[in-house]
Amino acid sequence: MLTYLRSFFLTIFSLLIVSVATPALSAESTFAENKYVLQLSDMDPSKQELILNNASNLLSAYPPGQVEVEIVAYGPGLRLLFADNVHNKRIDSLSQSGVKFSACGNTLKGMTKMLGEEPKINPVAKMVPAGIVRIGELSKQGYVYIKP
Repeated sequence: MLTYLRSFFLTIFSLLIVSVATPALSAESTFAENKYVLQLSDMDPSKQELILNNASNLLSAYPPGQVEVEIVAYGPGLRLLFADNVHNKRIDSLSQSGVKFSACGNTLKGMTKMLGEEPKINPVAKMVPAGIVRIGELSKQGYVYIKP
C-alpha cells in the first residue's frame, strides 16, 4: 500500500511539474540548441549578400532542426526586405529552409513618411514593432547576436 501511494504521489507531482512548466514555453520557443540572430542595419548591397550567405552557412553547418536563424532588418537595412529587392528569390528560399525574417515597424513608418507611400515588404517578413527590441528579445532567449 505504501509503494502504491508513493507511486501515486510521484505521478501527481510529475504531472503538476509538467503543467506548470508548459506555459513557460512561448509560442516561439523551439528545441534547437543553436540560435542566431543576424542584424542588418545598413543598405550596402555587399552586406545584404553577406548576411544571406551567413544564414546559408549556418543552415549548412548544422543538421536539420538543430539551428534557428532570424535576420532582423531595420534602418536602411530594411531595404533587404523590400518586395522588389534583387535577393527576393534567395530570401524566399531561405525562408522555406526555416530562416525567419523580421522587419522593423519603426523604420517602415519613417520610410513611409520619407517616400510618401508605404514600401511593399516581402511577404515572408514578419513585421515587429522595433528591430532593436526584437534583437534584445532574441538575445534574452539565448540567441547569439551577429552583426556582419
